[in-house]
Amino acid sequence: MLGSTHGTLTTDSRRGRVVACGEQPAPAVHGRPADVDDYDVSGRPLYAGVPDLDRFFRPESVAVIGASDGEGRPNTGVTRQLLSWTERVGARLYPVHPTRDSVFGISCSPSVRDLPEQVDLAVLLVADPLPLIEELGEAKVKFAVVFASGFAETGDEGAVAQGRLTAAVERAGVRLLGPNTNLNAFERFRDDLEGPSIALITQSGHQGRPVFALQELGIRLSHWAPTGNEADLETADFISYFAERPEVGAIACYIEGLKDGRSFLLAADRAARRGVPVVAVKVGRTETGARTAASHTGKLTGADEVVDAAMRQFGVIRVDGLDELQDSAALLARARPPRADGVVVYSISGGTGAHVADLASEAGLRLPQLSEARQAELHQWIPEYLSVANPVDNGGHPVGDWRGRKIIDAILDDPEVGVLICPVTGPFPPLSDRLVRDLVDAAERTDKLVCVVWGSPVGTEPVYRDVLLGSSRVATFRTVANCLTAVRAHLDHHRFVTGYRSPFDEAPRTPSPSFRKAQALMRPGQQLSEHAAKQLLRAYGIRVPREQLVTSAAAAVRAAGLVGYPVVMKASGAQIAHKTELGLVKIGLTSASQVRDAYRELTDIARYEDVSLDGVLVCQMVERGVEMVVGVTHDELFGPTVTVGLGGVLVEVLRDTAVRVPPFGEEQARDMLAELRGRALLDGVRGRPPADLDALVEVVLRVQRMALELGDDLAELDINPLMVLPRGQGAVALDALAVCR
Repeated sequence: MLGSTHGTLTTDSRRGRVVACGEQPAPAVHGRPADVDDYDVSGRPLYAGVPDLDRFFRPESVAVIGASDGEGRPNTGVTRQLLSWTERVGARLYPVHPTRDSVFGISCSPSVRDLPEQVDLAVLLVADPLPLIEELGEAKVKFAVVFASGFAETGDEGAVAQGRLTAAVERAGVRLLGPNTNLNAFERFRDDLEGPSIALITQSGHQGRPVFALQELGIRLSHWAPTGNEADLETADFISYFAERPEVGAIACYIEGLKDGRSFLLAADRAARRGVPVVAVKVGRTETGARTAASHTGKLTGADEVVDAAMRQFGVIRVDGLDELQDSAALLARARPPRADGVVVYSISGGTGAHVADLASEAGLRLPQLSEARQAELHQWIPEYLSVANPVDNGGHPVGDWRGRKIIDAILDDPEVGVLICPVTGPFPPLSDRLVRDLVDAAERTDKLVCVVWGSPVGTEPVYRDVLLGSSRVATFRTVANCLTAVRAHLDHHRFVTGYRSPFDEAPRTPSPSFRKAQALMRPGQQLSEHAAKQLLRAYGIRVPREQLVTSAAAAVRAAGLVGYPVVMKASGAQIAHKTELGLVKIGLTSASQVRDAYRELTDIARYEDVSLDGVLVCQMVERGVEMVVGVTHDELFGPTVTVGLGGVLVEVLRDTAVRVPPFGEEQARDMLAELRGRALLDGVRGRPPADLDALVEVVLRVQRMALELGDDLAELDINPLMVLPRGQGAVALDALAVCR
């Protein structure tokens, strides 16, 4: 367990800070061990501790600052709810108010300093919490909750105010929830439900209501963290904490903006190590959504494709709707690990079965054809003219008698089957009642997943309310789409965590020998010429064509002879980004006269376009291969990111790329290639030989190492095209662009 050797972290002022290579980490901050080598080569953390939030969720004593029992006052309702909550959790409540003797019959203290004991949690019902933070620190209060709004969600001025609040909290040593939060953490949770629970994290309290309401369907909810503006405690802190709780079966999140990309990935990594599924709605897929989220929480939303890739990379299951969040989290919390990934659709209607099977295949689920022996067994109870290969169509009548259970058991006994999905498009008693009872009984005796889609729009039928919802072993859904999304999430999660190896364990902590060579080539604030950019690639062992930089026509002819005809000639200069558009590339030159003419033409165009050159490159011509692009960009949240995709002049039109956030290993690099729509080109099409995938993966990993070591100093890198040659022949970077920060 990652946290077991490093103690408990209460706060970390350096989280996400980039330090120069060779710079020593700061001394211990708020309990952080000073001797732990927990930064990668770029200065980003490789470890984040688990905040001890036990006394936040289950305090022994609570101070309510600004408590009130005055009729019609906003604070009165909040005080009443907190009083009820503390009674339920067995905590002592202390009202604090400078002008009141008592609140709801409880003696009132004028300030926190006057309380009879040190309290675990202070709830601040004041418009300006800042003056109270120092007082809370002096009183050794562990946690504070700030409901007040008017901070970073309101714009620049509010962001400054929130920065002051964050600084005060860190100085005081208090952990703070909020500001701009609510009472969701202090809701009434049902304590009569058993089984693994869902822990809920939301930045907008109302958005968690559908998940909270799962308790009415018998699904346990143990915690709710409404993080608000995250001036201190953030989503990542709660993910890390919940991942270590033995009662938590799944973590459900509604996220509007991430406070710090690396801390989020470290938390997701912790959950993956522990095998705890994290399901998240992340706002910001569209420009409108991103803009709205920023104005609501005052945090960076981040480039959505990077967020999406980062979540996938660390096993976070991203869904779009709150209904999907609800259903997927419920299934993941309660379902046992799958015995197999095969899905069988079983229905009383051939049309229903075909439709659901079609949707399941489209959703990426595997529907194996049942064996001839299994089909023969099923045909003992199902007429021969009905298909039972998968989907299984029973024709309706067998569900009304003893045959129904026999059919279900036979399907579940198949070793290829891990999931049975039975869509019931509408009730048809008494047959549907018998079908449901058979499914529930069968689910009780198997460790395989049984799912029922109850399609009735009414939802008041006794067999649905009393039998289906009363079963802890059957996963019940109201829509086919949500069922398939949840089943896919369930199978993907267990596939991901099986044999999961954290990339943070193997991330480089010290610079490679390539780093010093690369440093000498960097020009802060400038774009490098192609020649210099290729030298950067050479420093990291990335192959480039044979080439020479020349400054005269005669030198160009000599270089062509050394490089070997045919050659490519390109203008090289720090200001040139798109040479082809300007006519600054000449290919397929086969003679000295062509080389001389090309040199004069290239330099003439450069003078006409007022482009400064450091020379003309005479390059080996590499023709046979697949053109790819490999690059580095800098994301506001996650720092350097690595992209691979189909390259060439149409790269911006095709937009067929995959992205990862370092650190990652070879398996993730290969997964990037699998995500590409044009992946088949690398396998060889229309008689072309397969490309050298190993060489391409090696380039991606070397570019990642460059991104990590150069860190934020490298704003952008494009290798386009990277010509991936036939298998066994390597890959060659034909062109490169690099921009220094």
